[in-house]
Amino acid sequence: MSELQRKFEEFHQNNPKVWELFKMFSFDVIRTGRKHYSVNAVFERIRWHTDIETKSKDSFKLSNNHRAYYARMFNEQFPEYPEFFKTKKLRSERCY
Repeated sequence: MSELQRKFEEFHQNNPKVWELFKMFSFDVIRTGRKHYSVNAVFERIRWHTDIETKSKDSFKLSNNHRAYYARMFNEQFPEYPEFFKTKKLRSERCY
């Protein structure tokens, strides 16, 4: 496991609300009929929601390094939406 993945796993375990928001906003997009979308846009929506709309007291920093892992997790857990988030091979997956 790479250091980035380890940090993601730790963040994910300590911040389950982020995964719930990620799924909620992703399904909002799916309901519009789109087959693919940007994980970056979903992340920014989570930031907007927690910083502006809800003025959440939950203080967490949403690292952009986690985007790829959330996208992969969504694609794996919801195979009925194949490649909703386009992903590239992670550096840690590359063979040299």
